[in-house]
Amino acid sequence: MKTTLSINGTPRQVDVDPDTPLLWVIRDVLGMTGTKFGCGMALCGACTVHLDGQPIRSCVTPVESIGRRRISTIEAIAQTPVGRQVQKVWTIKEVPQCGYCQSGQIMAATALLRDNPAPTDADIDAAMSGNVCRCGTYVRIREAIKQAARELAAPKA
Repeated sequence: MKTTLSINGTPRQVDVDPDTPLLWVIRDVLGMTGTKFGCGMALCGACTVHLDGQPIRSCVTPVESIGRRRISTIEAIAQTPVGRQVQKVWTIKEVPQCGYCQSGQIMAATALLRDNPAPTDADIDAAMSGNVCRCGTYVRIREAIKQAARELAAPKA
């Protein structure tokens, strides 16, 4: 099935079976390898992308369900002020260790801060639940989200 997907603001035509998971289209067909395969069952969050701004698990999202909605991947997250800030503090707080889960973590954190610029610990826990970090950097992830929120809220000089 030929279909056109809007990925990172660019129309991309693909010819895949309708039930092909979006993850495999992004990685294998389009060669955008920032989005990772983790579990294939929407349990780990490594494959998180945004669909019309909302975080989804691309490993279980068939291409036929996308329609004209906009897909954003980690490759384009720095094009937004929130995404840029999240990536900046991720480095400052030294969040990544192995780095495998980090694209999914950053996608979830960016969606959280875009929708809730002053999240509580409970808000962070809820938004980040289902994003597994095998290295256990959860404390640094929370600190990075809080710092990004503070910096985004700070008056610009």
